[in-house]
Amino acid sequence: MNIQLDKLKFDECGLIPAIVQDAQSLEVLTLAYMNADSLARTIETSQTWFWSRSRNELWHKGETSGNTQRVVDIIPDCDFDSLVVLVEPAGPACHTGARSCFLGPSHEPGNLGALLDQLYRLVEERQEKRPPNSYTTYLFNEGLDKILKKLGEESTETIVAAKNDATEPLVAEVSDLLYHLIVLLVARGITLSQVREELAKRRGEQG
Repeated sequence: MNIQLDKLKFDECGLIPAIVQDAQSLEVLTLAYMNADSLARTIETSQTWFWSRSRNELWHKGETSGNTQRVVDIIPDCDFDSLVVLVEPAGPACHTGARSCFLGPSHEPGNLGALLDQLYRLVEERQEKRPPNSYTTYLFNEGLDKILKKLGEESTETIVAAKNDATEPLVAEVSDLLYHLIVLLVARGITLSQVREELAKRRGEQG
């Protein structure tokens, strides 16, 4: 994190707004405020620290709930009077238990990217903990060859479904294919951020 601290513009209360985003999906998780002390602790610990305007004190996100946020980067805007904080969240960002403070009442994911990011994390957790009676655990226990075999089968089934007029079977097969692609990415240690960066690069090259 290479932040030009001397250029930051805090308001009359010594605060600067911090927009917290998921580093992989870029979903906006919450809006909070930092002062010089909380920003310094955030940089020092690579964990989000904010200034609570209601309690008038510093607070470490997730200190009691365990829903911490590992900081990947901090980016000031062009006027240096607000920040984007890119994080890897260890749990919900909102005090209501929702993943984001900006979700609607149904708590449905705001976009496909956010949902895929959730799925990626779940698969990562399955790889690490290997809970019994889990299909994902079964795939990881069987190894890469089994994962590739299933991916090939799902690709074929997607092609077959695409040749038919019915929509629902195709949607179901595409969903299965995306899931197995996520399993492959996790197995190979490839993040969704890497895929997103490659797609962004190609978009730029293709105009």
